[in-house]
Amino acid sequence: MASVTSLSDNVQQHLASALSATLPEAAGADPLLRRSDRADFQANGILALAKKAKANPRELAERVVSRVVTGDVIQDVEVSGPGFLNLTIADKAITGNLAARYADETGRLGVPSAERPGTTVIDYAQPNVAKEMHVGHLRSAVIGDSVVQLLEFTGENVVRRHHIGDWGTQFGMLIQYLDEHPHELDHGGAEVSGEEAMSNLDRLYKAARKKFDSDEEFKTRARRRVVDLQAGDPHTLAMWQKFVDESKIYFFSVFEKLDMEIRDADIVGESGYNDMLAETCRLLEESGVAVRSEGALCVFFDDIKGPDGNPVPLIVQKSDGGYGYAATDLSAIRDRVFNLKADTLLYVVDARQALHFRMVFETARRAGWLNDDVTAVQLAFGTVLGKDGKPFKTREGETVRLVDLLDEAVERASAVVREKAQDLSEEEIAERGAQVGIGAVKYADLSTSANRDYKFDLDQMVSLNGDTSVYLQYAYARIRSILRKAGEVRPAARPELALHAAERALGLHLDSFAETVREAAAEYAPHKMTAYLYQLASLYTSFYDKCPVLKAGSPEQVENRLFLCDVTARTLHQGMALLGIRTPEKL
Repeated sequence: MASVTSLSDNVQQHLASALSATLPEAAGADPLLRRSDRADFQANGILALAKKAKANPRELAERVVSRVVTGDVIQDVEVSGPGFLNLTIADKAITGNLAARYADETGRLGVPSAERPGTTVIDYAQPNVAKEMHVGHLRSAVIGDSVVQLLEFTGENVVRRHHIGDWGTQFGMLIQYLDEHPHELDHGGAEVSGEEAMSNLDRLYKAARKKFDSDEEFKTRARRRVVDLQAGDPHTLAMWQKFVDESKIYFFSVFEKLDMEIRDADIVGESGYNDMLAETCRLLEESGVAVRSEGALCVFFDDIKGPDGNPVPLIVQKSDGGYGYAATDLSAIRDRVFNLKADTLLYVVDARQALHFRMVFETARRAGWLNDDVTAVQLAFGTVLGKDGKPFKTREGETVRLVDLLDEAVERASAVVREKAQDLSEEEIAERGAQVGIGAVKYADLSTSANRDYKFDLDQMVSLNGDTSVYLQYAYARIRSILRKAGEVRPAARPELALHAAERALGLHLDSFAETVREAAAEYAPHKMTAYLYQLASLYTSFYDKCPVLKAGSPEQVENRLFLCDVTARTLHQGMALLGIRTPEKL
């Protein structure tokens, strides 16, 4: 089905025609249309046009009004204040437009898909091999997954990349330590995997790090082991591969708990770019983008200086010949631009790495790998804070393990579901508890603008009141219950009926779904989708309170209100799916 023109776009076209007919030189001017408390829409663009044409804005507005075609779409238009236009939409246009969205058999609700999509490579969900995932890994995964859903829904070609930490000094340190302490991973003959195996590896990593920092001779042996790893020594590589494989089993279990799809083919860690590092350095040095400084290969920037006032370089290759993160990140850019043919590189990475990525992107631009046709963007995110407003830690001051946090969210949510459940089995309560708990964690993260810090408060997250996913899930479940109770009576649009104010408000908001999807995808801003959905659920609650559905005044009104219920449910369901959140049929 073709996309459905929204009411705001339709009104925009009517106003543009009236403007160009009144003032030919205003052809193509933006009427600056927006939703308003004083009418359905308000147009503010005439003030600027009047100033440009040296005309009286109110008189110009009245001339434009005389040219506006009223009837099927615009019911009424009047001049307000110094030259604003207040527009009221015809009831039949609201119902008719929603009926067109409802008839979309693809389930897209009339949301358009890009005619000429680009290709975006999105780098997100980047855990580290041999380390347990902690609360700091939550945001990259959750924000990244939602942006993937939004971009794919709007038609973009999306390539997912999980740049896991699977190379470097820490693995020489880890392998050397295990070689010297082989019994530290002895499980009494029992095979372990997943969370338990990862917990053991994490413990081993911390012991190796302690020895590395305190024992110079061990540090030397560990660094030699890194050379063995880079040289492809079979024994060292086999141990490294075992760590990677064990870690992936664990990663998949955590992402499954997060209700996220992570595909093995999309995991291309630091090690995946090893064969490109030397060439990346050669290309940068030969082009003069990077220069040797005290033996290291560096890129300097006039506007980036340290506290001492001296330039802070991006070190691509260390003086001992080793490669830093910059070499890997620059090699990844080359791969994503020239092999994956990306137009946009999107990095969902902690805001604290902003300086590193600023230097990496500028280096890639100087090298010609990024240009006007290929852009790189860091979608920087803030920190997860505890209720005290400080970085989220355990009482012992340790970083909070992600699995512990998710398990507690599910436990809290299950208690809420059990309290409200009327006809659910224990199995259903457990299933709904997981959907509500994980949804609550995701929604709390996504409802905050990515670049801001937010407080992790499980009590608030699983609350039935306020801006929470549970509130939205219950709104959806309530609608599904009403539709079931309707029995043989089917939802049907009745454009001939006059609408109650609460029906109009709900209908106009439903009509702006496509616009919200487009904006949230273009700006990589899932929080705009959460704000839209929360307002939708609030408007539905108001409609439900003021407009009886099954006991409406006539059979036609029952059908029309069931229709409004069903469009709302479908919009909630699709919008929540774009956030990676489930909408259970019953709660």
